[in-house]
Amino acid sequence: MMSDRGRATGQSSPARGSLASVISLIVLTVVLGVVMFIALRSPLKDDIAWLLYVARRWMAGRELYVDVVEVNPPLIVWISAVPLEIARWLNVAPQFTAVPVFVAAVLGCAWWTAHLLRAEGGLFAARLPVFAVIGTSLLLLPAGDLGQREHLLVAAFLPYLAIFARSLDGKRSAVAATLAAGVLAGLGCALKPRYAGVFAVLECLALTRGLRPWRALPLAAGGTLLGYAALVAIVCPAYLGRAVPLALALYKATDVPFAKLLSDSALLIAGQAVVIALLVLRRRNLRDYSLVLTLVVFAAVSTVICFIDGKDWYYHRLPATVATALALVLWSADDLMQRRPALGRLPLAAACLAVAVFCASSIQRLKPEAIDAVEPQKTTVDRLEQIIRDEHARTYIAFSEWIALGFPVVNNTGVGWASRFDSMWALKGEIWRARFDPAADKEWPIARWVAHDFIAGCPDIAVVDTRETTKYITVLSKSDAAFARAWTRYKPIASFDGLVVYRRNRSGCMDVWVATEAKPAVKVR
Repeated sequence: MMSDRGRATGQSSPARGSLASVISLIVLTVVLGVVMFIALRSPLKDDIAWLLYVARRWMAGRELYVDVVEVNPPLIVWISAVPLEIARWLNVAPQFTAVPVFVAAVLGCAWWTAHLLRAEGGLFAARLPVFAVIGTSLLLLPAGDLGQREHLLVAAFLPYLAIFARSLDGKRSAVAATLAAGVLAGLGCALKPRYAGVFAVLECLALTRGLRPWRALPLAAGGTLLGYAALVAIVCPAYLGRAVPLALALYKATDVPFAKLLSDSALLIAGQAVVIALLVLRRRNLRDYSLVLTLVVFAAVSTVICFIDGKDWYYHRLPATVATALALVLWSADDLMQRRPALGRLPLAAACLAVAVFCASSIQRLKPEAIDAVEPQKTTVDRLEQIIRDEHARTYIAFSEWIALGFPVVNNTGVGWASRFDSMWALKGEIWRARFDPAADKEWPIARWVAHDFIAGCPDIAVVDTRETTKYITVLSKSDAAFARAWTRYKPIASFDGLVVYRRNRSGCMDVWVATEAKPAVKVR
């Protein structure tokens, strides 16, 4: 039986530690099995499928940000090339390598973080339960967004946060581990450069503890970011010259009102409020105060970045969600090891309830993906793929802002994609910008580019999403006579899930330029 002294210091008997290891690993294994089944059986996440397509085009010799338009920094494209190459070696579909590669990456970060925390002793003395808790969080909380940039980013930051928290307590870590954690966090931040703000705020916190910014940890992260920026400027100058200006000009069309963003983030904000209140409540006797504080700061800054992004996409909230959940779990475990009267357990109950709500919300988000995994033949993606195969289509396009209508449909069928864009988001952005800038189409003539790609690609199958308020066919027909002439050669052949599928007749498309004396553009400026 554990002594009072052992209970107070967070120590446990070997038998109890072994039992915790077994139970936690069982939970992790079950979660891993369920997540892998869903991710491999349901359609691949659209963003990931698109990035795999971009990586394949890049590996085939196409120029990034010129021959194919992408607004994300190139690191995620380079990373996506890894599972593509493995898939080529194994002669399997990229989905069956991309998902395991991303899962292995986040679990590797979880294992390393557990190893770094082990030096703290106490709650972290047994590495397996700590690894299982972090790994389960990184697999369950993303729900259907496994492998998104934000998912990889938060996993890459965790070793950095563990070492940073040790430094707040005046403890030193091995130089090699410190440098490696800094480099990894820098690469994670390179996936979404706005997260450089995390480093800045953490260093402000470090200053309050008498630490100076020229330590190895922040220098390694900062040096990695600067090196990456220089590499991008040399290797991918088109990213800075084309992708960034395009995103700044048009991407805000996908922003949502602040009230909507606030409503969608209510659970996250409530969770952070709970953990901040608990942190203040136990600030004097919380053994792992610095680590909880570090996680809370990371979560708070990540939430601010999410609001700056202005999108209501769940995966944008993922870094803050993971950090908040881990902070709540850590606070709960620390508080549980201390002897308190019954009334003193009320804060613990609040923390456990918050964790349960986060888990329940993630499970709820997984349900549609699970249904798709059980019956993949009933998904919209699968039905589109079947039409493409039945019609023996060689080229294809979808007029929708929903990327999934194009990807993974293109990845799975091998059909040619008749656009330089992943969806109609840029065209929607041009329409949005024209409301306050009548000359917008001169700087970014998206409608002309989309029309040119359509005529040049002459897709055999075209899908129109009737659920969207923007009538893309009408917009393109009014702005480009050649497109209007080409579109008369398409007839509807199917309708389902709010989509209308069109098939081109035997006529081609190239003659419409002659008929309308149009001069097609070739590349994005």
